Amino acid sequence: MSKGQTFEEAKEKVDELRDTLDKYSYQYYVQDKPVISDADYDKLYRELVKLEEEFPDLISNDSPTQRVGGTILPGFEKVVHDIPMLSLSNAFSETDLIQFDKRIQKLTDKKIQYICELKIDGLAISLKYKDGKLVLAATRGNGTIGENVTQNMRTVKSVPLRLKKPYTIEVRGECYMPKASFVALNEKREENGEAVFANTRNAAAGGLRNLDAKETAKRNLNTFFYTVADFGEMTADSQETALKQLDQLGIRTNPERKVCETIEEVWEYIQSFQDKRTQLPYEIDGIVIKVNEFDAQEDIGYTVKAPRWAIAYKFKAEEGTTTIREIEWTVGRTGVVTPTAIMDPVLLAGTTVRRASLHNVDLIKERDIRLLDTVVVHKAGDIIPEVTRVILEDRLPDSESYRIPTHCPTCKSELVHLEEEVALRCINPKCPAQITEGLAHFASRNAMNIDGMGPKVITQLFEKGFVHDVADLYKVTYDELLMLDKVKDKAATNLLTAIDASRHNSLERLLFGLGIRHVGAKAAKQIAEHFETIENIQAAKQEDIIAIEGIGDIIAESFVTYFSLPEVDELINELRLCQVNLVYLGKKKAEVAQIDSYFNGKTVVLTGKLTHFTREEAKNRIENLGGKVTGSVSKKTDLIVAGEEAGSKLDRAQKLEVTVWDEDQLLKALEGEENE
Repeated sequence: MSKGQTFEEAKEKVDELRDTLDKYSYQYYVQDKPVISDADYDKLYRELVKLEEEFPDLISNDSPTQRVGGTILPGFEKVVHDIPMLSLSNAFSETDLIQFDKRIQKLTDKKIQYICELKIDGLAISLKYKDGKLVLAATRGNGTIGENVTQNMRTVKSVPLRLKKPYTIEVRGECYMPKASFVALNEKREENGEAVFANTRNAAAGGLRNLDAKETAKRNLNTFFYTVADFGEMTADSQETALKQLDQLGIRTNPERKVCETIEEVWEYIQSFQDKRTQLPYEIDGIVIKVNEFDAQEDIGYTVKAPRWAIAYKFKAEEGTTTIREIEWTVGRTGVVTPTAIMDPVLLAGTTVRRASLHNVDLIKERDIRLLDTVVVHKAGDIIPEVTRVILEDRLPDSESYRIPTHCPTCKSELVHLEEEVALRCINPKCPAQITEGLAHFASRNAMNIDGMGPKVITQLFEKGFVHDVADLYKVTYDELLMLDKVKDKAATNLLTAIDASRHNSLERLLFGLGIRHVGAKAAKQIAEHFETIENIQAAKQEDIIAIEGIGDIIAESFVTYFSLPEVDELINELRLCQVNLVYLGKKKAEVAQIDSYFNGKTVVLTGKLTHFTREEAKNRIENLGGKVTGSVSKKTDLIVAGEEAGSKLDRAQKLEVTVWDEDQLLKALEGEENE
């Protein structure tokens, strides 16, 4: 790369690389808007490291290779770390690991064990406890000075506010966003016309560094801790024993760790996670390898920037190259018009991908994406296919910039770009796409749960003029259903049965199904439980709704605005005439607290296929008996119910020695409790 370069040529290249890396770091760490992939950044970084090794006189204190972290954000109190938060050197191949092992063996005569831990893709944090109580949480910042995010960290439920022993210690780890939360957050932001996050790490950073702790709480962040910076009263002779002690104190560590006797075992562990990482509920970007014994770590020591006794193996980016053939624009129920790239098939993370999200107009313009471009695609969080960049050298000579549509692809109304939004919107309230999307949302599983009433059926009902709003779904006749494509006698009968069953849902399902902006299923349930009837909700003022714990100004204002509309009054009256239930049917929290039940206060996970009832029915019945149903298995899980084809959640539960029931055991317990 630098062979034959003069000192001046090398200096010019080093200056250029530093400027480029500083720009990308600012966009990534400060603006939370990365413009290149990790793999591309690492390539530039390694080029700079190699040049500085060949020309040591070019090394300076302001080089990206000589600092640990990024710039401090304004708006947070600054915290000086008593012990600097160092970064790690990187390895990218088995050869790099073998060389690391050779260096370790030369630096100590002690027998070496390595401990391998998953490299969580999140934001580095430090927690201080005094006499067992959380007194400070801080971000890494630049490694020496971080940001005080104590109030925000208090909203992260996995962080203990009080330890199980009154120790004064400092621990460090990673704050991250689970994959499922990342998908839900981006879907909501896209629906609201907001910029989406590029990956789980930036979503976690955006949440933790939000000046409003209430907004942090909404991000559903989580943590893993992996280092004791100040042991205080703790005594441990190795990383393995230190992590076990953190577990005993109630501090969350990652159980997917392993002590290895040789570097060959380390490589086997890494290989085992190359594919397995896509099945994890959180994102990892590598494996951290540490010398296990602390006295050996002391022998080996530190560089200015990083410990010599540890290294981070970084996975190769899961990317593929393909060609964009078309850009498809779809209209959501709120009018947001979203672009999707239609591409030649490409294999990513074990699946064939033909479509990738382009999110919004700004992204198309920023990355200058055009038809017939050769592009690199990856899965954000190993979940969502996304176009990351264009391979410009492969662009066709006659290529033209993509023309952004000016009119709705469905109703042809002029599209608008509302202030402070990145999305294009169709603001025509009679747009067929918005109406059918709204109807599909109303009938969906988490709303009114009308089984069989999918988008294809709804589109046909709308196009034939049988339905115009959600109340019309309750007026659909058997004969009208038979007029639809592929709907025969049995399907029509089943649909009518499902429609009728949905009339008896509790009020919160209806509220969520109405598609009120900013109102999710959780907020709908809180409001329904508080006000009990639709009449009380219609009469509620904004301050009445804000008084509910967990409900903020935006949701309250959206609710009041929605129910102030005359057409909404008419819709509610229509639903009443159609005998749709408008009352909250669930138990109130105070009532649930008094229930004498096996499930009361227990955390339950449902996995696999259930045959006696749907997942949602099981969840409701458990919650009505005081239980809490969550989506992931942890040490706080009391019970896992494993249906047919239960997968990784069952494996994890067995590792953690969580009680496992089959569906029959659950059914007997529910029937026994409910019949008492």
